[in-house]
Amino acid sequence: MSRAQKADEWVTVPSGEADIEAVARRCRRLVNQRALFAAGVAMVPVPGLDWLTDVGILVKLLPAINAEFGLTPEQVERLAPDRRLAVFKAVSAGGGMLVGRVVTREVVLALLRIVGVRLTAQQAAKYVPIAGQAVSAALTFSALKLVCEQHIRQCMAVARQLQLPAPTTVV
Repeated sequence: MSRAQKADEWVTVPSGEADIEAVARRCRRLVNQRALFAAGVAMVPVPGLDWLTDVGILVKLLPAINAEFGLTPEQVERLAPDRRLAVFKAVSAGGGMLVGRVVTREVVLALLRIVGVRLTAQQAAKYVPIAGQAVSAALTFSALKLVCEQHIRQCMAVARQLQLPAPTTVV
């Protein structure tokens, strides 16, 4: 499927708790696959390769999670105005800095600073033969899982918020 076809595809916000949980499970499986790949790259003792891999994975993975929940910027723009307002309120209340927004390399780097201690330890551990590389892989895996799990939970919260009745306007 081409990118243009994917952009035209209608993906809606999950319609119930069971749908929200199903989307979250799919996203977590995808996160596990990508985090395992990143952990494998982290075992290679090439300086900076793991950071480039982590950033590259997150730049693709976070928008994919948004898309699964129907919360990319394009999908949010297609919502009815009252629903769009509910998304923005839920995002600002829940601190979801990546829900419904364009994910750039700079945004991902800022996000990785949140888990910076783990990743700094991972860089240091990488140069201890064998055991250090295993620690490096484990830290990379857990850091990516942490960032993505937080994002999945924020998307779930926004999707649940959209299940509530639309706000009424008093004239």
